[in-house]
Amino acid sequence: MRQYDLIVIGFGKAGKTLAKFMAQQGNKVAVIEQSRRMYGGTCINIGCIPSKILIHDSMTHMTFNQAVARKDQVTGLLNKKNYHKLSGEDNVEVIDAKAQFKSNKEIELHFADHHKEIITAEYILINTGAVANIPSIDGIKESKHIYDSEGIMQLTEQPEHLVIVGGGYIALEFAASFGGFGTQVTVLERGSQILGREDAEVAELAIKDMEAQNVKFVLNTNTTGFEDNGDSVIVKTDQGDFEADAVLLATGRKPHTDLALENTDIELGARGEIKVNEYLETTVPGIYAAGDVTGGPQFTYISLDDFRIIKDGLVGERKRTTQNRGIIPYTVFITPAISIVGLTAVQAIEQGYEIMEGKVKVSSITCQTIENEGRGLFKSVVDKKTNQILGATLYGIKSEELINLIKFAMEQQTSYEVLRDALYTHPTIIESFNELFNVK
Repeated sequence: MRQYDLIVIGFGKAGKTLAKFMAQQGNKVAVIEQSRRMYGGTCINIGCIPSKILIHDSMTHMTFNQAVARKDQVTGLLNKKNYHKLSGEDNVEVIDAKAQFKSNKEIELHFADHHKEIITAEYILINTGAVANIPSIDGIKESKHIYDSEGIMQLTEQPEHLVIVGGGYIALEFAASFGGFGTQVTVLERGSQILGREDAEVAELAIKDMEAQNVKFVLNTNTTGFEDNGDSVIVKTDQGDFEADAVLLATGRKPHTDLALENTDIELGARGEIKVNEYLETTVPGIYAAGDVTGGPQFTYISLDDFRIIKDGLVGERKRTTQNRGIIPYTVFITPAISIVGLTAVQAIEQGYEIMEGKVKVSSITCQTIENEGRGLFKSVVDKKTNQILGATLYGIKSEELINLIKFAMEQQTSYEVLRDALYTHPTIIESFNELFNVK
């Protein structure tokens, strides 16, 4: 039985970063990855990078096939780069195998040639991410035209009509990209709202813009079955049937815990996530979990921060925790993108704040005439008593960059007046902050 100082299960952001750091400190590290396609983790291979390439290219007059080719080229290069960054590191061994726990500190490796081997370490990090949540619907296993978010990006032919089951952020991003290529997209949402968590005015505007880009939304719809009809599939719902060339199941993702955890004392939560404390330690001392497998926000930058927390726990002062990681901004990468941090006006009022609001139409910003992208609306929320920024919703060009400055201002408890009165270069989108934070 081979002994390591650290075993990392999964080649994701937290795992690969911790592996390299610990190896550079002189520790012997094993990184176990079941699939060579996943070197570097979900984001670069089947998640945010390839999906954003498709979104970007759909708006730059590329054909679907050209965009797919560029996506495959970029992800292939990133995959190899990530592998060599670790495999070329002293003290790191990358092992292509399926990991299964034999006990709390023993990992049985299942290799492709069917032989097995057991390894052990003082510290273990579980960084296995999440997998698609496939609902139990009649015909779902039999159909040849149904894909999850990973499978839909492997299509080599553009569908003329795509049905998306689910109306969450993943659904909207794929609707935006395929709609941009000219595919007729139908989004089936069982709830009564799209973007229901976000500012209502912004959500309504974004939905109208998507509807102008070949996307149709059908709300309060239950999908009841699938039936293949030659080269197409019939999607059966309580609001009638829809025929499509392809169906995307965008029904959420769940923690990937196929690790024989029943052989350990590691506990799972109510949603199947690995239970961790604020230091990302599991219920077994010396075993940590990071990223999507813990059931937290499914963002690469959360996984990176998880690395920082675990690193501080292993070799630092244990000051970093999930409780003090700060405000988390996020972006929905439709076109243009919606970026959010903190509270909406409605949420702030519900929490008892007396607020001031700012609002800027992107069409009024000079720079958008250069970019030729005037769709969107920026909104800000400020605490009237303290002058602290409570939140912002930015729907428009460059919002995914601008939201981070607002996050920093909020964390530093900077008065909104600083952003209102700052000098910004011209012509830029950020100079809209002079008006956005001229609140009342």
